[in-house]
Amino acid sequence: MNEAIRKLEPTVMWNNFADLNAVPRPSKKEERVIQFIKSFGKTLNLPTYVDEVGNVIIKKPATKGMEDRVTIVLQSHLDMVHQKNAATNFDFNTQGIEMFVEGDWVKANGTTLGADNGIGVASIMALLESTTIPHPALEALFTIDEETGMTGALALKGGLLDGSIMLNLDTEDDDELTIGCAGGIDITATGTYTSEVAKHNMAYKISVKGLTGGHSGMDIHRGRGNANKIMNRLLLNLTRDLTIEIASIDGGSLRNAIPRESVSVITVGDANNLKKSIQEFESIIQAEYKTTDPHVIITIEETEIPTQVVSADFQYKLLRSIYACPFGIYRMSSDIAGLVQTSNNVARVIVKDGAYQIQCLTRSSVDSEKLDLQHAITSAFELMGANIVVAGSYPGWTPKPSAPIVKLMSDLYKERYHSEAKVSACHAGLECGILGTNYPDMQMISFGPNIKGAHSPDERAQISSVQKYWGFLLETLVRIPKK
Repeated sequence: MNEAIRKLEPTVMWNNFADLNAVPRPSKKEERVIQFIKSFGKTLNLPTYVDEVGNVIIKKPATKGMEDRVTIVLQSHLDMVHQKNAATNFDFNTQGIEMFVEGDWVKANGTTLGADNGIGVASIMALLESTTIPHPALEALFTIDEETGMTGALALKGGLLDGSIMLNLDTEDDDELTIGCAGGIDITATGTYTSEVAKHNMAYKISVKGLTGGHSGMDIHRGRGNANKIMNRLLLNLTRDLTIEIASIDGGSLRNAIPRESVSVITVGDANNLKKSIQEFESIIQAEYKTTDPHVIITIEETEIPTQVVSADFQYKLLRSIYACPFGIYRMSSDIAGLVQTSNNVARVIVKDGAYQIQCLTRSSVDSEKLDLQHAITSAFELMGANIVVAGSYPGWTPKPSAPIVKLMSDLYKERYHSEAKVSACHAGLECGILGTNYPDMQMISFGPNIKGAHSPDERAQISSVQKYWGFLLETLVRIPKK
């Protein structure tokens, strides 16, 4: 299946991508891919260094005639988001990604593709191993754990890199040059609850599924449904007309992915009205999300009666606290048209066996506003008595539109493609802002090919766009100024 990928142009990049995707590389479990990249550098006889947390740095001298140019840092992250369709039988810890070509796109078989940020990693690998591509001195920085906390970038020490320009290869639209991004913070509400014996003699499993999902930063403005919020809305609606008891809830997966599925188990005494209410609610949701989530469905099936359900008091507080927790856009930027300034993703809801956990990822390009939204979210869960843990905070990346590398690449884009590149900030979390704390004088810019559906099983990379991006990258390296 992956052999077709190796025949695509540029073959030097796609072959490295295929090799990389054969290595399991979930966030926080990057040991195998760290060793893979380390061995890659050593095989090329290039200076290779692994720091205390697992970031890998490989340095390569300039090609002949380029020795007087500024040293360039090429940066991408090694980990990938692991998402799969519920019906897909796949073990991310042991299997390589199964890829295929469909028209102008490279896709994966029911899982995330890993183009985020595997295309960037493979591009850097291709440059490191090439003996024919002209370039200035290169410092390849492969960071770890970008997707679940950016701990690699946060732990990178100053003084390891000499380059004065960083090219971050982690943008997902080939007509964009990104020069700023949002910061983020993880909010987790946990606690225990009192269980009691179920009073009803019928139990049902309710599933919300078929949602589009996507990247909780790049796609948050698209108005897509959040399975956790929809499930909570459904359950609260049911309590208004029926007497239900919640036994469990399990929704979402990763903080940086908009939840696509949620499953709950409830008991009820009136099955007919339950089914009727759910059908009516499904019609409402399908009408509301017909454009963004045309395949959303809500299913109900009879299941084994649970031995325990949550107490009525906890159920009341839980449903209302999640209802009060904001999801989606909190505020748009007043300075940059179309830019989401602050948002929240209600990413994970687990209620089971006497304990609960609710995970959110809050993003903002304004630190004070990120703090304000954090307080709003924690207040909602403190009212139900939850324990709150706030962690993983990372700064945004302040745009510097006058930086020389921005002008160089903007002019080059116009020259090559006869149109203006979109020079902008994004609402995703990029590592540039963090890395800039230890390298404040380094110019930074981010770009990449068209990658759609990141952080979901619909992730795909456009072949023609990768070719466009590759040519743009190579020409950029040729035009890097002298020291």
